[in-house]
Amino acid sequence: MSQDKKTRQAPQTTGHVWDGDLQEYNNPVPDWWLIAFYISIAAAVGYWLVFPAWPIGGTYTKGFDTITYVNDKGVTKTTHWNTRALFLKKTNEAVAAQKPYYTKIANTPFEQIAKDPDLNSFVISAGKALFSDNCAPCHQQGGGGKMGLAPNLTDDDWLYGGHFTQIQQTITNGRHGYMPPFKTVLNDTQMTELADYVLSFSKVPVNPASAQAGNALFHSETAACYYCHGADAKGRTVIGSKNLTDNIWLWANVPAAQTVADKENVIKNVIYHGLDKGVMPAWKDRLSADQIKLLTVYEHDLGGGQ
Repeated sequence: MSQDKKTRQAPQTTGHVWDGDLQEYNNPVPDWWLIAFYISIAAAVGYWLVFPAWPIGGTYTKGFDTITYVNDKGVTKTTHWNTRALFLKKTNEAVAAQKPYYTKIANTPFEQIAKDPDLNSFVISAGKALFSDNCAPCHQQGGGGKMGLAPNLTDDDWLYGGHFTQIQQTITNGRHGYMPPFKTVLNDTQMTELADYVLSFSKVPVNPASAQAGNALFHSETAACYYCHGADAKGRTVIGSKNLTDNIWLWANVPAAQTVADKENVIKNVIYHGLDKGVMPAWKDRLSADQIKLLTVYEHDLGGGQ
């Protein structure tokens, strides 16, 4: 019995023999491995039948599975399964899930939205996505802004005002800031005096006499800076003129300048050339009124709106 068992357990060979005693064993793969292999073949064939798979000339096999979605024109379409249609379907589902929130936001006064925990949570999550897709290219992720391009939205300095309605107006219709060039109006000494007057608000150790002359020039009819920036130099939100007294810089990169002379020069450069690049596009044709209202609340909270 023991010998028979040993005989049955002896390894099989293929019958191939080399050099008289070198044999090739026959070790078949386990049954479970073969079963899994055949199942994978069947699954592949099933996939080829159900989904788009094989190129044929200028087209491809479409498969038997279909998918239904609503396109950007509001038309319901049913087509063979494909990743684009799947994406649109998931987008439809996401829009449907968000619709009750947008409806509630549309019917809720600005001041009450932040007091509703459910709505406030939605504003934070949906607003971040809207901001990333539409605002971040200029204002950067997080709203920190970029010197010489777009203002910082996380501070409390608002060119056109930080009230809900003012922010909503800015997003809806856009803004176009402008400052005329003074290269043909003022000489270099006068521009230095104006620069020193502006820098004096930020405690930069400029020449006091030059800053005093700049003060007079600022409020004179020669430079007439007070027309736009106000007699107190704190700007006018109605036209988006900059507050010059808060040590917050957008167009003149004063913080990066090392010496007083360098700081004067960056301000003089703005005075000399003027500004015609403070342009923000209108979003009323790209975003819905409800999306703009949501973004308004998001940006208001982002920067501690007024």
